[in-house]
Amino acid sequence: MRSAKVTRTTAETEINVEITLDGTGVYDNQTGVGFFDHMLDQLARHALIDMVVRAKGDLHIDDHHTVEDTGIALGQALAQALGDKRGIRRYGSCLLPMDDALVRAALDLSARPYLVWNVDLPTHKIGTFDTELVREFFTAFSTHGGITLHVDALHGINSHHIAEAAFKAVARALREAVEVDPRKSDAVPSTKGAL
Repeated sequence: MRSAKVTRTTAETEINVEITLDGTGVYDNQTGVGFFDHMLDQLARHALIDMVVRAKGDLHIDDHHTVEDTGIALGQALAQALGDKRGIRRYGSCLLPMDDALVRAALDLSARPYLVWNVDLPTHKIGTFDTELVREFFTAFSTHGGITLHVDALHGINSHHIAEAAFKAVARALREAVEVDPRKSDAVPSTKGAL
């Protein structure tokens, strides 16, 4: 099983993450940040990655440290679960509609982290959740997962729909990229021989 467990403890947060790449999208995510839990649930469900997240953070300050550190831990878990990346498809992309929102995500599990983020969330809050934290999560996730990640919102007027479409689009792209390629399951997908 391609799986990993990561614990990240700082003065601000304590994060425990468990993932299984060859799962069915079963999830149990509890961070204390309701909207963020909903987004993590979407990530797991649509990537078909089994995911358990437990986070305790300094929510009396705000949600920033909890969201960012969860992104760090999930990125680290993804990198561990992928190992040497032998046999994976490596690339994935998705054009995902959700009502008014249309979001495109494309990624490369290259071990060269880079985030291109062209997503305008028209409101500063979704409920009590700061919308700028959506980008913070993906910055941490792509950096610590070694992912080149491009996310573009092509349409959208509702911040909830745009954010959720972004998580779902990344999830679907990730599902494609981590899958084992039956035509080349014994090789690292690079002419370099390593990723």
